[in-house]
Amino acid sequence: MPKKEDRLLRVGVLGAGQIAQAAHFESCTKARNAELFAICDVADDLRERMAITHGATKTFNDYDRMLADPQVEAVIIATADAFHVPASIKALEAGKHVLCEKPVAIAVEEAETLREAVKKSGKTFQIGHMLRFDPGIESAKAFVDRELGDLVALKAWYCDSTHRYAMTDAIQPLMVSSANARKPSSNPKADLRRYYMLAHGCHLLDLARYLAGPIHSIRARLSERGGMKCWLAEVNFESGAIGQLDLTIAVRMDWHEGFQIYGQNGSVAAKIYNPWYYKSSDVEIFREADGASHRVLGADGHFYRRQTEGFADVILRGKPMTGAGVDDGVASVRAMVAMARSVELGREVLLTEASGAV
Repeated sequence: MPKKEDRLLRVGVLGAGQIAQAAHFESCTKARNAELFAICDVADDLRERMAITHGATKTFNDYDRMLADPQVEAVIIATADAFHVPASIKALEAGKHVLCEKPVAIAVEEAETLREAVKKSGKTFQIGHMLRFDPGIESAKAFVDRELGDLVALKAWYCDSTHRYAMTDAIQPLMVSSANARKPSSNPKADLRRYYMLAHGCHLLDLARYLAGPIHSIRARLSERGGMKCWLAEVNFESGAIGQLDLTIAVRMDWHEGFQIYGQNGSVAAKIYNPWYYKSSDVEIFREADGASHRVLGADGHFYRRQTEGFADVILRGKPMTGAGVDDGVASVRAMVAMARSVELGREVLLTEASGAV
């Protein structure tokens, strides 16, 4: 665990559910430059148990009260997707910096509304696309930006596994729930096409954008057979590069996630692991110049903690943001909508014409 610095960002976490328990509480307590200052949740039993377990200084059962506390400098939004935008805007208006879980929004228009609120606030706003803090993927990004030359094509896949929960249950902390937890007005899993796109498709599309740049258009097909949903998409990037994306839920095999990049001066091949193993991706970079492959070890694979540290570094030290910002969030929502509409319409969809909800 990194040694704590003298100046720590005082973070309040909104929501004490699964993603907070599995990632954000621990990340704040382990981060070299942040502390878990407060926890806010309407479920008294769950909130107080988490505060004792993780050592939070304060607890709140009312979000407005936490935002009114001048000691809380930043907020992590760890709630259901439907609450992301209103909770983020409230925090920004209260003068707090925000790290919001992905997806940033569930519709293009609310993502645009959030973008305006971020710009008006002048505060740091980051989205929880934690793969950007995976050391292996960081090495791929550095190679693409500095040495690859023209990126010709990207292939990327995100395939959740039927065995995922058995595997994660063995390594995650015990998940605690409460009958008093606040839930969205409608069941997010009632529409599995939409739920899978929001929960998993946002990772795939953000990774594609992170590595290959802005997306111009998407043409996608969907197969729903054998208890699986499989999206295969052709992507045109604004740079002129082309792409193939595979989003499949859930494959009858191990977790299957990764990418390949072909470029002017080399190539990249990556295997991404189930995130709860906190294992850096295996990324092999081939440099045409020396005819050799290179691979970073990435010993520190706790990308949720590293994400929190990157967020705090922007606020406390004025460092450039390396995580996903609100513009990335808007583009990701547009890409998810374009992918969904392409399936419905049976044609290529430009991101500029994407509107409405995922």
